[in-house]
Amino acid sequence: MALKNDIKTKVKNIVDEDLDIIDVPYVPKIGDPKLKTSNTGLLFEATTVYIEMRGSTKILNNHNRSTVAKIRSAYLEVICDIANENNGYVTNFSENSALIFFHGASKETLSNAVLTAMKIKFMLSNEQQGIKPLIKKYIDIDFGIGIDHGKNLCTRIDISNNQSYGLFWVGNAIDRATMIGRECKGPNHIGVSHHVHENLKDYPKYIIRKNYSGYDEKVNMWDRTKFIYNDNYEYYYHSDGSLSID
Repeated sequence: MALKNDIKTKVKNIVDEDLDIIDVPYVPKIGDPKLKTSNTGLLFEATTVYIEMRGSTKILNNHNRSTVAKIRSAYLEVICDIANENNGYVTNFSENSALIFFHGASKETLSNAVLTAMKIKFMLSNEQQGIKPLIKKYIDIDFGIGIDHGKNLCTRIDISNNQSYGLFWVGNAIDRATMIGRECKGPNHIGVSHHVHENLKDYPKYIIRKNYSGYDEKVNMWDRTKFIYNDNYEYYYHSDGSLSID
């Protein structure tokens, strides 16, 4: 009875109290002094990269726990190292996914996020220079990457009597990036929303090739397709592009 009443009291307080939303010019992290209570939310603008690593059940069925842990660590090592090198903030790990935030609203920010996704694709899928030869005896790597841009809200979730807490992320950009990532299949591992596609700089959007007359021409490397989001059809763009790293 005491536990039931305690839960109901906490939920009532959460529902009844207004959420204090503060605009911040950065991606929030644990320890942020502005996140004093669960009724505070930090609103920030960013390009969101969602990465889905597939085949969790198959891996668990075919390998022992230590092997599964090593495979997951290999995935996350690629994601974290490349994201950190390119000013991305990695968060929200789960068994089969991760989020990367790139703070800002400029075309450079969106383009940097897409280039980062291309570098991650290269390291995960390249047969010669990526990590695929190192773990192919365990699993055939399968993944999808979705990218969108917009404002996201970060709130605090108290875990143990306010002594420890986690962060909860919510926003249409996160949701749309997730949906697009789940649509993407190899070799077109990367998908971007219409907004991202229309605001990219030329270098992650076009490739240069010779036309039939022998002249250079810009060719869009992204193919348009549809998916259902919020019960409506929306366009997104997918590509098999990747970018090597040193």
